[in-house]
Amino acid sequence: MPEPGKKPVSAFSKKPRSAEVAAGSPAVFEAETERAGLKVRWQRAGSDISASEKYSLAAEGTRHTLTVRDAGPADQGSYAVIAGSSKVKFDLKVVDAGKRKAEPVSAPAPAPTEVEAGAPGPEGRWMGVSQGSSAAPEGPSAPGDPIGLFVMRPQDGEVTVGGSITFSARVAGASLLKPPVVKWFKGKWVDLSSKVGQHLQLRDSYDRTSKVYLFELHIMDAQASFAGGYRCEVSTKDKFDSCNFNLTVHVGSVVASLGVPLRSDSHEDTATLDFSSLLRKRLEAPAEEDVWEILRQAPPSEYERIAFQHGVTDLRGMLKRLKGIKRDEKKSTAFQKKLQPAYQVSKGHKIRLMVELADPDAEVKWLKNGQEIQMSGRYIFESIGAKRTLTISQCSLADDAAYQCVVGDEKCSTELFVKEPPVLITRPLEDQLVMVGQRVEFECEVSEEGAQVKWLKDGVELTREETFKYRFKKDGQKHHLIINEATLEDAGHYALRTSGGQALAELIVQEKKLEVYQSIADLTVGSKDQAVFKCEVSDENVRGVWLKNGKELVPDSRIKVSHIGRVHKLTIDDVTPADEADYSFVPEGFACNLSAKLHFMGEPVLREPPKIHLDCPGRVPDTIVVVAGNKLRLDVPISGDPAPTVIWQKTITKGNKVAAGPAPDATEESGAGDEWVFDKKLLCETEGRVRVETTKDRSIFTVEGAEQEDEGVYVVTVKNPVGEDQVSLTVKVIDVPDAPAAPEISKVGEDSCTVRWEPPAYDGGQPVLGYILERKKKKSYRWMRLNFDLLRELSHEARRMIEGVIYEMRVYAVNAVGMSRPSPASQPFMPIGPPSEPTHLTVEDVSDTTVSLKWRPPERAGAGGLDGYSVEYRREGSAWVSALPGLIERTSLLVKDLPTGARVLFRVRAHNMAGAGPPATTKEPVTVQELLQRPRLQLPRHLRQTIQKKVGEPVNLLIPFQGKPRPQVTWTKEGQPLAGEEVSIRNSPTDTILFIRAARRAHSGIYQVTLRVENMEDKAQLVLQVVDRPSPPQDIQVAEAWGFNVALEWKPPQDDGNTELWGYTVQKADKKTMEWFTVLEHYRRTHCVVSELIIGNGYYFRVFSHNTVGPSERAAATREPVFIPRPGITYELPKYKALDFSEAPSFTRPLVNRSVIAGYNTTLCCAVRGSPKPKISWFKNGLDLSKDARFRMFSKQGVLTLEIRKPCPFDGGVYACRATNLEGEAQCECRLEVPALPQTLLVSRPWGRPSPDTSLGS
Repeated sequence: MPEPGKKPVSAFSKKPRSAEVAAGSPAVFEAETERAGLKVRWQRAGSDISASEKYSLAAEGTRHTLTVRDAGPADQGSYAVIAGSSKVKFDLKVVDAGKRKAEPVSAPAPAPTEVEAGAPGPEGRWMGVSQGSSAAPEGPSAPGDPIGLFVMRPQDGEVTVGGSITFSARVAGASLLKPPVVKWFKGKWVDLSSKVGQHLQLRDSYDRTSKVYLFELHIMDAQASFAGGYRCEVSTKDKFDSCNFNLTVHVGSVVASLGVPLRSDSHEDTATLDFSSLLRKRLEAPAEEDVWEILRQAPPSEYERIAFQHGVTDLRGMLKRLKGIKRDEKKSTAFQKKLQPAYQVSKGHKIRLMVELADPDAEVKWLKNGQEIQMSGRYIFESIGAKRTLTISQCSLADDAAYQCVVGDEKCSTELFVKEPPVLITRPLEDQLVMVGQRVEFECEVSEEGAQVKWLKDGVELTREETFKYRFKKDGQKHHLIINEATLEDAGHYALRTSGGQALAELIVQEKKLEVYQSIADLTVGSKDQAVFKCEVSDENVRGVWLKNGKELVPDSRIKVSHIGRVHKLTIDDVTPADEADYSFVPEGFACNLSAKLHFMGEPVLREPPKIHLDCPGRVPDTIVVVAGNKLRLDVPISGDPAPTVIWQKTITKGNKVAAGPAPDATEESGAGDEWVFDKKLLCETEGRVRVETTKDRSIFTVEGAEQEDEGVYVVTVKNPVGEDQVSLTVKVIDVPDAPAAPEISKVGEDSCTVRWEPPAYDGGQPVLGYILERKKKKSYRWMRLNFDLLRELSHEARRMIEGVIYEMRVYAVNAVGMSRPSPASQPFMPIGPPSEPTHLTVEDVSDTTVSLKWRPPERAGAGGLDGYSVEYRREGSAWVSALPGLIERTSLLVKDLPTGARVLFRVRAHNMAGAGPPATTKEPVTVQELLQRPRLQLPRHLRQTIQKKVGEPVNLLIPFQGKPRPQVTWTKEGQPLAGEEVSIRNSPTDTILFIRAARRAHSGIYQVTLRVENMEDKAQLVLQVVDRPSPPQDIQVAEAWGFNVALEWKPPQDDGNTELWGYTVQKADKKTMEWFTVLEHYRRTHCVVSELIIGNGYYFRVFSHNTVGPSERAAATREPVFIPRPGITYELPKYKALDFSEAPSFTRPLVNRSVIAGYNTTLCCAVRGSPKPKISWFKNGLDLSKDARFRMFSKQGVLTLEIRKPCPFDGGVYACRATNLEGEAQCECRLEVPALPQTLLVSRPWGRPSPDTSLGS
């Protein structure tokens, strides 16, 4: 096991190096491995490279070469070579030929980075594939490959304050259907697309020749705050890539960014924090560091690094409080010395917060996050003179908060940061050596429970997005990294990093060893014979290659290659002298080689006829019995010179399956005579379940897992040029019987039932010895065996079951071979007994042809419940007749169609799953005859009073009654029969209903209902009162007004709504606002006095009338306002003489002569005044311009403007503006000159504008 600090042995003795070539020239990369025969793969952007017109791959011994022909810009990027568990990366850069000649000789390209090595760097820092990138590529780009979508990544840059710098990223677009989406970020969250402006510009372009997208970030007038880490993200429909880079801003000779900047120590375009150097600096620093001072001096890009380094867990809360602390504070009058902006204390230590007051006698309050602090064992308040002190002992993370000291209305604030001690590693990782496919688990123990840690592989952080490969687990202070199935790519150095240290371990993954169970042997065969090379290895999934004299052997019709399980076989038919060679089998992925030699003999001499050597051959075929599922192997010795050809055939016969039952008495000869042979099937397969293998001295017939279809007569024939021999073998396959059919359940009782079943369709070739019965509950999965001795009969009575539980049954058939599969489950059944008789059977009603019966359920219904009831009746001296064809679920029944006057007995039975129970019978016969009953109305209590309904409401009056036969019901109103469609009457045998859908006032009155049976009757009266809102009061008037009072009088409403009036509501309204206010409510008199009115105001008055329904819809109101006079002198408004503001038009600023350039818009302006507003007209040389589209007139606040669009020399002349109103008219003029442009100027117009002549002509 190599030590963690040492570099493991690499598979490469010579590694390819990054190269820079001119466009159009080839690029050659060479690599040498430690040993020959090692499989080498070349990759670009994570994808394997194969030989093509673009790429050439060559391998010679340990030397491997990759050639990129005709290199272009699209070929530059990151490449890799992989051998075993070692991976080496290198870059290809393509430049223009002319530019390459002009550039000076550059420094040699940096050495390639090998993934497998991953050794610690010079200062204890871990050197891996990537020194940067915060994580592996997050999208579907190749894992572990840093190039991804980028052709060229942005590089780190430096700039001085006030300078400019441009970062560029190139993305290959040859394989993209749509342009990629590129985003620029500062830090982790700030999207720079929202910051575009004076200091920042984003640009993009596309080169159609090279098919490369160019994206640029241009920073102008750089400031010191621009320093920090940046990120560029590019995404397409199915790919994603990102790149980090840094910007350092210098102020003269001093670097603006404080703290430790991000740097990249390798040639790759990635950058991360150098945590090892940070941890080293922490050890060298003083014991106490003020995190607050470090944060105040560091740029925002360094906040996250400082938080992780000093154990600050709440980064977002720290930034929020940091922003609030930076605000300027006003000078305080209550405090002579305030709290510091922030304090820092280590977890578990003590801190003192002290202020000095201006008034020593002032009272103070201490607050934590806005809540007052109460004195306790951890919080101690001290007062010494003007000083006030808060002491916090045994500080914890809960004390990390904002604190305030309040004196009167003033307060001062501070922030307390509780720094956690660094998380130390108490038990480091251990190196591990595993085989491919084994489980790997790294375990490390730290000093703090639940601490935040990072797992890295070869310097690259393992993120949560890779959980399909890696699994992270926390168990208190222990942290685990689990790899379920290790592969060769998982080999490398793994690290666990905390805020106080790092643990490192190496994982070595070795390939599995292959064991050879049977190697291939040398063969000597003659002409036209068959040669078979066979070997057996330990792994069934291993594939391999057969070689002939070191060259791969290609199968054809004569040469066959097979792989069955662990056995690999090479078969050569009709051997010729050319087949004599060295043959070898090379397992894929293993350094193993199995070899043998094939020797060829000359033409054989005919010496011996073929013969089959069996112990008991005869005319009657020997019978071989095999149990189904077992392996059948018929090893037939043969002889003959030359080696005979063996032919296996199966005789296909037609017969019937043997049904289950007693063993037949007939002999095999008689049974064979009943079958009819109609075909023979040739068996020649050398692979599969049924196969034939033939050697020189024997032929082996093998059946893997014998089945019923393998049963029959097999004929073995051997032939050679000398003769022929033949033997028949009978194979009988016996098996367990088929599963019987589902059993049938009958005679179900309270705890028993009878189970019957049929024999299986096939007895498996052996007589059925008996049956096994099982049962289970319906919702259970556990079957319980009912018999331990085999049942010889085809039925069984099962007992000891629970009533009300649903059961299922199944049965097995058993023969000498074994037990069959279970039969399908029977239909579910429930052991249950019949119910008891129904109770309280009574006759409820009798008519001339019907009898109504009623009863109650039986006392015992059974666990499954009742299925229903059956009702029967019979006349005296006759048989019972069913009243209904089926069962009913109700406990009452009306038996119809009975003969009038007959004497009938009735009985009722209850039924459940077990059948019918004992009957309940009427004690005496019932005479079918209608009974006479006096009519009687049962008027409800609420209908005996006056029934009051509102207009529009429905009226539904239900009155039950008694009487037999069915009484005749009559309704009248005020002695008159009811008429009209609005009132409807509904009668039933037991009640009558009066229904009005929408009541009206006309429906009010006295209703009478009469019930009559023959000469007997009964009557009842109902009083219905339909009420509505009243009408408004009448003739409201002001009787008198004096002082602050007004007397009102009115008359009652004409319509009281058919009910008593409850009173009146009086309201007043001021004439100015017309807002109504209630003065009196529920007032019963028809006159009132309204007081407390305001002098000088006018008032309106209105009165509503009220009854049970509500107020009247309208009110009676006074028509004229009532003014409350103000005593004293009345004020008369002064009279003024109206002024005349009319004025004739006059130009306050006339037109001015102008000379303008042809082709450019020009305007003529003047100013005019006048009242009323004058009408404006423009003229040119006396012609009106209002209808000419080339002139536009504007008038705004007396300023008049005439716009002439693109004037030409012909637009020159005298322009006049005329203003006219009712008072007069005014006019002003000017001259406009438009000189023509020189001819040379017209020809060279760069902006493509047509000349004035052309425009005028058009």
